[in-house]
Amino acid sequence: MDHLRTLLQRRIDLIADHAFRDRDPAAHLEALKGVSEEISAEHQRLKPQLPARLNHFLTQASFSKALEYLDSSED
Repeated sequence: MDHLRTLLQRRIDLIADHAFRDRDPAAHLEALKGVSEEISAEHQRLKPQLPARLNHFLTQASFSKALEYLDSSED
């Protein structure tokens, strides 16, 4: 699930990148859409093997919670 973790982190980083957003709002929005679509595709690909709680977070677009879940699962 490393790729999913990477995508979730990338989305959080994009949201926090105010300089990018201020410099080019349209490109920032496109980048957010792109990573969100990648997350959705990865969710669908992994869905049969996902723990119920992680599936719930991804289904509800609770991406920060999904990342926290993944990070706490690696302990």
